[in-house]
Amino acid sequence: MLSFNRVGKGTYWRALGFAKELARQHGFEVTLLAVAAGRRWGFSEQQVDGVRVVESPDLMPRSGYDLWDALNRMGWVRQRPFDLIHAFENRPVNIFPALAASRRQQIPLFSDWCDWFGRGGSVEQRSNPVLRAVLRPIETYFEEHFRPGMAGTTVINTTLQHKALALGIPAERLLLLPNGADTETIRPQARQEVRAKLGLPEDALILGYTGAMFQEDAVLMAAAFDEIHGRFPRTRLLLIGYSNVAVEEMVYERTAVIRTGPVTYQQLADYVAACDAGWLPLADNAANRGRFPMKVNDFLAAGRPLLVSDVGDLGNFVQQREVGWVAQAEPSAMSELVCQHLAARDDFDDVGRHARHFAETELAWSVVTEKLARFYGEVASGEW
Repeated sequence: MLSFNRVGKGTYWRALGFAKELARQHGFEVTLLAVAAGRRWGFSEQQVDGVRVVESPDLMPRSGYDLWDALNRMGWVRQRPFDLIHAFENRPVNIFPALAASRRQQIPLFSDWCDWFGRGGSVEQRSNPVLRAVLRPIETYFEEHFRPGMAGTTVINTTLQHKALALGIPAERLLLLPNGADTETIRPQARQEVRAKLGLPEDALILGYTGAMFQEDAVLMAAAFDEIHGRFPRTRLLLIGYSNVAVEEMVYERTAVIRTGPVTYQQLADYVAACDAGWLPLADNAANRGRFPMKVNDFLAAGRPLLVSDVGDLGNFVQQREVGWVAQAEPSAMSELVCQHLAARDDFDDVGRHARHFAETELAWSVVTEKLARFYGEVASGEW
């Protein structure tokens, strides 16, 4: 498996979740190539729950376009035999070594598509118009050009599923594959106890959000939160982990926004459990319709209900599984949704328990990885 993200970031977690279960439940020997956090020369490796995680040198971390990294990976992969390759996104540091190894060793190559990067997608969210214009055709090319030639393609949502079909990928070589939920590390905890442990206000109404966001999401979040805080002054917005937008500077009451800064994975589990609910006010744009954030499953694993905007697959997912509540992606609707349920928090615990049960059953990594293992077998055993 190849990830263009650094260890501990982005699709690394998606790939690692599948890798661990393939090793544990299905007897696979899995190597996961990811980008080293600060290494410019040479490779390093470690064992993570039965998975061989190899960190490759990279001069431009987080980009996936580092040719130095791609060349190093090509040399590393060609020296080692594999039976199957799965590239998690098709940026150069993944696709070039994957193609080289697949052709040299005559083995099936799979591609995972879990973000819409190219034309119409997240590239349009870049604020610099020159950079946006330069990257648009490049992102689109790497996103779309190679996928029709893959033995199989996994996609995270129906938006990308439809795009894959439009590229001519046969339905039998396409698998809709959600993220799993880590119900072992992230578990329900008593809110008051974990808040005391973390130094969070014990009597507050805490809405949690993890990770980065698009600027449009931040604007929606800030506008909705101002309305919520005006009606419920005890409400706090908890930004967990790396946050790329200063939301606290966009709201009226800056002290109502709590930013944790970078956290360990165990700290993430604690902070998510400290929330009353997970809040995902995502703007209705193609970039958000083309993804399905891992943060959703983290809140479900912690037994916390979701308050989300109706964007992409997210709205139907929350409504059909009855793991939270949904509103239109605009400030007044999102604030009204939150205020309605903050006023009657009795249903939070019931929905949270249902969310945890759903995470333990349908979203368990063992369950979703079973689909992937079966897909590998069906596709790789045929003509590819």
